[in-house]
Amino acid sequence: MRKHNGMRPQDIVILLKIMALNVPDWKMKDIALSLAISPSEVTESLERSSLAGLIAKDKRRVMRDNVLEFLVHGLKYVFPAVFGPSAGGISTAHSAPPLDSLVASNVVYVWQYPDGTKFGPSIIPLIPSVPQAAMRDSKLYELLALVESLRVGQVRERNLAAQILEKVIWNIPTIA
Repeated sequence: MRKHNGMRPQDIVILLKIMALNVPDWKMKDIALSLAISPSEVTESLERSSLAGLIAKDKRRVMRDNVLEFLVHGLKYVFPAVFGPSAGGISTAHSAPPLDSLVASNVVYVWQYPDGTKFGPSIIPLIPSVPQAAMRDSKLYELLALVESLRVGQVRERNLAAQILEKVIWNIPTIA
């Protein structure tokens, strides 16, 4: 058995991508391509996630309850948000759907992105390819934005993000 050296930020993004796909026959090479990471990084990530109990031993089924528990209660401590300068980019956290319609704020958080239309304090994404991957996959974007709310939000935003994230992870229709 391989030694577990702890989770890495790409592990979270890969798990979210698998959940966003919501199909049992996803391929590692497609995950790698969509996230602009190497196939070996996906393989190693799935091994770490399996050892952590976030994906089943077969490395095909995400353990949704475990992932939700980790995201809501541990993510901000393991991968705290790091802020960059104010910049142009795409909205994230409570500034992006689905929270943007529920949270009134003068602050627009962004991931820096050259084609972005928003301007505000930037959050360094979990991995550099997050903005591009989010722009190509609306479900992944929603999950990533909710995760950012868990990392940077105040109590109200974190609670709303957790409630919505649970419904999205379990594919329960939300009323927003």
